Amino acid sequence: QVQLVESGGGLVQPGGSLRLSCAASGIILRFYSMTMGWYRQAPGKERELVAGIGSAVGSTNYADAVKGRFTISRDNTMNTVYLQMNSLKPEDTAVYYCNKNGATIWPWGQGTQVTVSS
Repeated sequence: QVQLVESGGGLVQPGGSLRLSCAASGIILRFYSMTMGWYRQAPGKERELVAGIGSAVGSTNYADAVKGRFTISRDNTMNTVYLQMNSLKPEDTAVYYCNKNGATIWPWGQGTQVTVSS
């Protein structure tokens, strides 16, 4: 069973930055080949994909709402995915999760709360 543990969230003022981490543990074969994603779920809304990263260098994609502000990266030696979030806005407030970005996913982790407020 794979476990995902997200961390790095918190309360930040508009315009601030946070760096989220997601560590995958358990029996994982070829993490380096997996397409991973960061998702978020705001109160009363569906969970949405905000950033994805593939196995090839530079293979990233972003939702329009975060493009130019968020950067996804990965460390395959640590089975970890990161999300650098800059110029945060109140509408970025949500619980952030990571998971595979594909036809099959792992069990969801607990997520990490990001609150952007003055």
